[in-house]
Amino acid sequence: MISVRDLRKVYTTRFGKKLVLDGVSFDLNKGERLGVLGRNGAGKSTMVRLVSGAERPTSGSIDRRMSVSWPLAFGGAFQYNLTGLDNIRFISRIYDQDFERNLAYVEEFAELGPYMREPLRSYSSGMKARLAFAISMIIEFDCFLIDEIASVGDARFHDKCNHELFERRGDRAMIIISHDAAYVRDHCTRWGVLHDGRLELYGDFEVAYADFKELIGWKPPPGWPFVEPTTA
Repeated sequence: MISVRDLRKVYTTRFGKKLVLDGVSFDLNKGERLGVLGRNGAGKSTMVRLVSGAERPTSGSIDRRMSVSWPLAFGGAFQYNLTGLDNIRFISRIYDQDFERNLAYVEEFAELGPYMREPLRSYSSGMKARLAFAISMIIEFDCFLIDEIASVGDARFHDKCNHELFERRGDRAMIIISHDAAYVRDHCTRWGVLHDGRLELYGDFEVAYADFKELIGWKPPPGWPFVEPTTA
């Protein structure tokens, strides 16, 4: 289980203090998938980074009683002066994994070809995301953190990612952030709306989505309901 209590995060900017998260609390049990909706800048990615341990909260607690991934497709844990191959070797050593097996898997999954032998600083953002996702899959975490995975690659690659996550690892806990409301609806068992630094939890997606649309002032476009809204 992951237990988050009274999580606060304050950043210091040149304009003063910026409160991003203000008393966020939730529990996540094995097999549960929490989908989080929120406007841009609401603090969704910040919350995921705190849960992963990539950043520390200003106050509050995170009790991790299961292994937790870094945010999928996030390359912050990697060394950009090293090649993709050397980053796989580095991660394999840290997690006591078989390097040759991991290399074969990542090469096949990420489809980076000769760029696997090039330093990450030469990669496009999409290539970095593909490598980061593939490397994330070589470690069998209990909980996966998914931040806008829909931005990684084309439709075929999305299908590969979804197969790895929701079919091969369907028993894992997950926290999912996406601007695609249908993606969050289809892949989650619980939902939350993050607004003004606070997280409201829901057991019904339609209720969560209705509240989210009200918070952002969404109005039906001409031709609705034949035009599906985005949640950007």
